[in-house]
Amino acid sequence: MQHLDLQNDRWFKLSVVEQMANIGSEIERAINWRQKANSVYAEMANLRALELFDLTLGDMRHRTGLKEIARARELWLDFFIGDNRYLQTNDQWHSYFMAFTFAARNKY
Repeated sequence: MQHLDLQNDRWFKLSVVEQMANIGSEIERAINWRQKANSVYAEMANLRALELFDLTLGDMRHRTGLKEIARARELWLDFFIGDNRYLQTNDQWHSYFMAFTFAARNKY
């Protein structure tokens, strides 16, 4: 568990938009470290992103949005450690999560 402070209800006080923006930050870090050929830091960021995905999936407020969150997690794993069957790009991940970051900064 990387985000020990988030387990104690802090994560669950954030909106889904804020949660997804935070996941996006870890995904950006993972991509950036992979581009710099630092597999250790890239994997650490990936594990933090997965942890945040799992915390978000465990947030009962998001029952209606669980499919999208779970699918994003699945696609992320396919892209980052899988075969990239869906031919995703770094730019597509950046664009997807930038929307959440922009919305969170502007309070939706």
